[in-house]
Amino acid sequence: MAAEQVEAMNMVKSFRVSDLQTLLASMGRSKSGLKQDLVVRALKLVQSECSPELLKSVRQLYETRFPKTSGWLAARRPEAVPVSYSSISSSASRGLTQSQGADYLNGGGLPKQTAAPAAEVKLVSLPFYQTLETLLPPTELIAQNNEKLQDSQCIFELTQSQVDQIRNSSEHRPGIKSVQVVLRICYTDSIGVQEDQYPPNIAVRVNQSFCHVPGYYPSNKPGVEPRRPCRPVNITPWLHLSTTTNRVTITWGNFGKRYSVAIYLVRVFTSAELFNQLKHCSVESAERCRERIQDKLRFDPESEIATTGLRVSLICPLVKMRLGVPCRVLTCAHLQCFDAVFFLQMNEKKPTWTCPVCDKPAPFELLTIDGLLSEILKETEEEVEEIEYLTDGSWRPIGDERDKEKERERSHTPVYPLVDICVSEVNGHSPAHSSTSQSAKSGSGGSSAPAASGVVVDLTLDSSSDEEAGGGGGAGGDSSDTDDSQDSPSPKRGRYNYDKDLVTAY
Repeated sequence: MAAEQVEAMNMVKSFRVSDLQTLLASMGRSKSGLKQDLVVRALKLVQSECSPELLKSVRQLYETRFPKTSGWLAARRPEAVPVSYSSISSSASRGLTQSQGADYLNGGGLPKQTAAPAAEVKLVSLPFYQTLETLLPPTELIAQNNEKLQDSQCIFELTQSQVDQIRNSSEHRPGIKSVQVVLRICYTDSIGVQEDQYPPNIAVRVNQSFCHVPGYYPSNKPGVEPRRPCRPVNITPWLHLSTTTNRVTITWGNFGKRYSVAIYLVRVFTSAELFNQLKHCSVESAERCRERIQDKLRFDPESEIATTGLRVSLICPLVKMRLGVPCRVLTCAHLQCFDAVFFLQMNEKKPTWTCPVCDKPAPFELLTIDGLLSEILKETEEEVEEIEYLTDGSWRPIGDERDKEKERERSHTPVYPLVDICVSEVNGHSPAHSSTSQSAKSGSGGSSAPAASGVVVDLTLDSSSDEEAGGGGGAGGDSSDTDDSQDSPSPKRGRYNYDKDLVTAY
């Protein structure tokens, strides 16, 4: 009875709040309070009233919480001697057998705290990984003490069929098989599906050999810390590809957050293989695309603005090149597409699965190829970079209209004549002087020739040309001009007359 009582107390220590409340309520005890209070209350209940009904309830709750699975070895002291849990008489009641590899490293005796499968944790499915078999379901990492660095170990064995699958698979990359054994880590959370998330200070050892864990991405923005891509860790190269037992040791930082680890046999796809799946399974017909356009452009009497067209660029927002295979997300509201091939290649190297147009989630399951835009790309020339969808579902290119607008703007631009200042006028004056004299004559009525409007004069004239113009003007003066100047007030002396007088005085 004492052994069963100790076993029941160890089971109670691993219960969740809901399990503790169920146990206390079934025995007529209060189920209110914090988890620490519930644990103390349940342990006192087991110590004081160790009845067969209580032990049965504890065992049922424990087996519901931790079903049969692959074994875990949780320890902080690697020098401890492994103790086979199957040699303990109560192993059957805990649902763990030696064939499942349920060994615990605690230095002997019953384990104080054991790692157990987190059955409620569900990992998100990854497009580039197809799960073939589950070797170890999501299992929580349990800290054995208060130290920051913890070591947790698990053991598992491959069947001969699994070994043959790995050996006979094609190469994903040179030296790397497409069928792999991968290790995945995530937060221990039963709400929703969990994405891969590494704990701090992670290190993975497989059969006493360290395996590669993805490093950090360098950050281009100042003040932003580098981010580590959390993706499945391929442990296949360090495994015993036989029925021999494999041992995996995970070193992780214990900073208050809970993590779970799982091991899967998967098939890894390339971006080209995913593209072939997309081509064969997710193509939206041109007719359906036209209906979508008509729905967007349909007249809404409640709206004050009527939309008569929607412009779509034929340039991929990812690589700034012409689209090859137009692709978009079914849940996005925009019609703008991006190139499917480049999008898959970028997510193969750095998985983000985000729409490059609106930055909303773009999972592979919701990607579709736009059949209408694919036809438009075949019909248009390379020079056309933009089109416009019309209300009836038709379309027209935008590039030609822009060229016509530019030509129209050029034709309406006024062109002013450029006067060569080196060419002398009939009276021997330079164009600058003649324009000045002409304006003076026009004001006095001495000449009927109107002054040229809009004449552009080059003001960068040399002083030498002014000198020549000044000399010619003094020698070729007309008497009629002199008489007119006496009768009428002399015009205001301009810059060119001032320069002329200076040259003459010199």
